Amino acid sequence: MNTPKFSIKQRDLTAPPDLKKSDGTGPISHKRPLYKNYMPPCNQQCPAGENIQGWLDLVYKKQFEDAWQLLIENNPMPAVHGRVCYHPCETGCNRENVDNAVSIHQVERHLGDLAIENGWVPRIKNRKSDKKVLIVGAGPSGISAAYHLCRLGHDVEVRDAGPIAGGMLHFGIPAYRLPRDVLAHEIKRIEDMGVKFTLDHKVDDLRKEKEEGLFDAVFVAVGAHVSKKINIPAREAGRIMDAVSYLRDVGEGKKLQLGRRVAIYGGGNTAMDAARTAKRLGAEETIIIYRRDMDNMPALKFEAEEAMEEGVKINWLRTIKEIDVDQIKVEKMALDKNGRPVPTGEFEILAADALILALGQNIDSDLLNSFPEIQFEKEGTVVVNNQMMTSSSGIFAGGDMVPSERTVTIATGHGKKAAKYIHAFLSSAVYEPPEKTPVVPFDALHLWYHTDAAVSEQPAIPLEKRTQSFDEVLGGLSTDETIYEASRCYSCGNCFECDGCYGACPEDAIIKLGPGRFYQVDYSKCTGCSACALQCPTAAIHMVDNSKL
Repeated sequence: MNTPKFSIKQRDLTAPPDLKKSDGTGPISHKRPLYKNYMPPCNQQCPAGENIQGWLDLVYKKQFEDAWQLLIENNPMPAVHGRVCYHPCETGCNRENVDNAVSIHQVERHLGDLAIENGWVPRIKNRKSDKKVLIVGAGPSGISAAYHLCRLGHDVEVRDAGPIAGGMLHFGIPAYRLPRDVLAHEIKRIEDMGVKFTLDHKVDDLRKEKEEGLFDAVFVAVGAHVSKKINIPAREAGRIMDAVSYLRDVGEGKKLQLGRRVAIYGGGNTAMDAARTAKRLGAEETIIIYRRDMDNMPALKFEAEEAMEEGVKINWLRTIKEIDVDQIKVEKMALDKNGRPVPTGEFEILAADALILALGQNIDSDLLNSFPEIQFEKEGTVVVNNQMMTSSSGIFAGGDMVPSERTVTIATGHGKKAAKYIHAFLSSAVYEPPEKTPVVPFDALHLWYHTDAAVSEQPAIPLEKRTQSFDEVLGGLSTDETIYEASRCYSCGNCFECDGCYGACPEDAIIKLGPGRFYQVDYSKCTGCSACALQCPTAAIHMVDNSKL
């Protein structure tokens, strides 16, 4: 019997107690078992479309470089994403129903760091084409598209107005969450593959750049860098700045004089980053002003909790009504039955030497003006079809440019999808996404083993030292801890050759084909009793009607 990933306590399931004659078993069986792998929820939840379960299995087998190669088939920057992705894969993990989800992001980070440490390079087999693609924007979506198009054999150039590639990865995410050397290493690897980065180059006229550069297609992935405006009455305004410009200045190493007391207006992740950054710049008192409560804020809960751990004060249910130099007049709010804030008529005064506005961002679409046929949504984002192409043939858009949630991993997924659509366009074809397989829910699993395997705790620098520098707050797991974490995966929907079906079959109808070849059913012996399916821990065996085969 092959050694499974788990500490197993097996029970006898050769005669399942819930089996009924009406199931059509025995000589008149109308069902038979079928081996068919289904989609694990972690894979299904990943915006970048990673084969998470596949590379976790390779990590468990200590095949680290192979695991990394499988991972980067879908996501070019695992060391980055292991740090900044909000890991929805873990939210969907079936293990969450037992103890804690597999800490997928920590394993991904470890693989990314190993690749940097060992100088691993992507294995690329595709031949070079004679097609040229222009990417506008060197943020996560643009970088992802460039990487995948390069893997597909195309000549790719990325043009960006900034001095450093990375977009909001570099200028919007503080270094205590994403060290700059990690980001630089992952971008350098993509550059070494053949992607050309042209920086300090703002694209104002897209048609002109496309025609002069003889590009066959364009992917526009300019990030949302334009801060939303708000009218706040001010008798005499003190130091007011928007969060995007503020974080960009910090990212460029500029020295900012914020004063002793800093206020941030907004409740998103950017507001949390702005507040934590202000603490690191020396602010003695940092407060966030937000009109809703913690349960209704756009920021992820752990982001707010980490900010408060570092001494950031959050004034919930407050909205700014007036500013007078270093005084901010706020009105207390209350939530109605729908969770919307309503004014109460009660006011208070807060003191602040600087105010940072973190109220969201819009895109700058002026570069598309040379293509008047391109259409826009009401909120200013670009209209694209199901191939991610705009109304102008050969002009594609993604990331913050189109309606979607604005996260690093969603933008990365957009870049990958766009590359597939662009590749098909350049080949005079249409890309059709593969048919989705069913996702395995927790109640479909038959966990006939017992495990006591608590989630690994991610190391962190002491709380009292966090705000003293921009050093990375969270550390990584050791190799042994990473293997252990991979071993916690249930392999939902996918057979891992545990031999449970082989041992449970009372008719010896299950044939072992050897390591890596899985199993086969001898239907001349099978009575359709379902014993194999009822004990399959991963739900990779399905009882199907004979009439449907």
